[in-house]
Amino acid sequence: MKTIAVIGGGITGITTAYALAKRGFAVALFEKHRYAAMETSFANGGQLSASNAEVWTHWSTILKGIKWMLKSDAPLLVNPKPSWHKLSWFAEFIGAIPQYRHNTIETARLAIAAREHLFAWAEEEAIDFDLKKAGILHIYRDKTGFNHAGKVSELLAQGGLPRRSVTPEEMRAIEPTLAGQYYGGYYTECDSTGDIHLFTNGLAAAAIRLGVECRYGQDVKGVTTDGRQASVILDKPGGNETLEFDGMVVCAGTASRVLAAQLGDRVNIYPVKGYSITVNLNDEASRAAAPTVSLLDDETKLVTSRLGDNRLRVAGTAEFNGYNRDIRTDRIRPLVDWVAECFPGVSTQNVVPWAGLRPMMPNMMPKVGRGKSPCIFYNTGHGHLGWTLSAITADMIGDVVGQSLGSSHTVQAATQQTAPA
Repeated sequence: MKTIAVIGGGITGITTAYALAKRGFAVALFEKHRYAAMETSFANGGQLSASNAEVWTHWSTILKGIKWMLKSDAPLLVNPKPSWHKLSWFAEFIGAIPQYRHNTIETARLAIAAREHLFAWAEEEAIDFDLKKAGILHIYRDKTGFNHAGKVSELLAQGGLPRRSVTPEEMRAIEPTLAGQYYGGYYTECDSTGDIHLFTNGLAAAAIRLGVECRYGQDVKGVTTDGRQASVILDKPGGNETLEFDGMVVCAGTASRVLAAQLGDRVNIYPVKGYSITVNLNDEASRAAAPTVSLLDDETKLVTSRLGDNRLRVAGTAEFNGYNRDIRTDRIRPLVDWVAECFPGVSTQNVVPWAGLRPMMPNMMPKVGRGKSPCIFYNTGHGHLGWTLSAITADMIGDVVGQSLGSSHTVQAATQQTAPA
C-alpha cells in the first residue's frame, strides 16, 4: 500500500486525506494545531456558493484597491507598504485579467461539481453541519452593480449555473427580514450554506475511520524530496524526526508557498485576510429578525449564513497585509454596523469576531496537480472559495495521485487539472 503525507488539516487537507483513503492509500495527515480546521476553515462565511464564482481578476478590482487604499474600513484594503511577494503577486494578478471570463466559467463549473461530492460525503458519513438549502440572494443598491451582476450571470450560466434576477418586491418575499432600499437582486436557489468547522471535523472523524492517521499538534519544520520519496521533518523536543512517504500532497493554505519552495516549486500564494462575526441570537426577537436565506451584498463584499437557529455568521472584506492575523476593530465594526442596518431587530450585544488568511493564487484558480517531482502534489490556493471547491479539488487530486503512484484500488481516469502543475 502506497503511503501519502498530507500537509495541512484545514478543509482542503481533510477532504484530500479522505479522498485518498477512499482510493486505498495509507494516509498520514500533519496539522500543527491540536484539532482540524482551526485557522482559515474555522469561521468563514459559510456559503457553498457557485453564484460567487466570479474571479477578482478584473480592472475594477484594481481601481477599487487604489481608491480605498487609505480608507481603513474599506471592503478591499491594500497596505501600501511594498514587498517583493506582494508586487510579484499583483503583477501576475494583472497578467491574469485576460482570463477573467474563462476562469469565472471554470470556477462555476467546479463549484457545481463540488456540491454533489460534498453532499454525498456528508450523507454517507452522517455529518451534521447545519446545512441549509435555501439558496443565496445577491443584493444590489444601484443600477451599475445590478447590471454588472447580469453580465456575471451570463458567465455563470455558461458554467452550468442557473440564477435569476429578482425585483425588490421579490427580494422581500425571499427574505422578509431584510431592511433597506435596493435596486434589485439575483437569486440562486441551488446554492446553500453550512458550518465549515463542523463539516471539516466530521469528515476528519470519517477519515480516521478509514484509516487516516491524523497527527495533530505536529509542527512540520520542513519537507524534502529526492524525486522518488517525500520526507516530512518534524520539530520534536529531542531533535528533528524525519518520516518518509511514497508521495506528498501540500494542502497547507498560506504556508504552501514556503513548503513548495523547499520542494523546488513556485506556488505564488498570497495571504488575503478576511473577517467574520458570529452573532449569537440569544433571544426570540433576534432569532425572528435574523435572515434564514443567505445573502451576498456586493457593494460591501459581505455575506451572511444562518447557522442553526441560534447563530448568524457575517463575513467578508479583503485585506492585503501580509501574514498579519490581527483582528482589527476598524475592520470588524463595518460588519456589526451592517447587521444593524440590514437587520435592525437583531441584537448585536453578543458578537464573536474572527479573522483568517485566505490562500490566493494570482489567477484566482486553485493549484491542483503535480509538482516538479513525480511524488509531490498540490491542492491549495483556493482563496475565498475553499469551502465551496474543496470536495471537487480533493477528488481531482485523488485521481492525479492515483494515476501517478497507483493504489490498492482501481483508480478512475484523472480529471483535468484547473491550473498548471
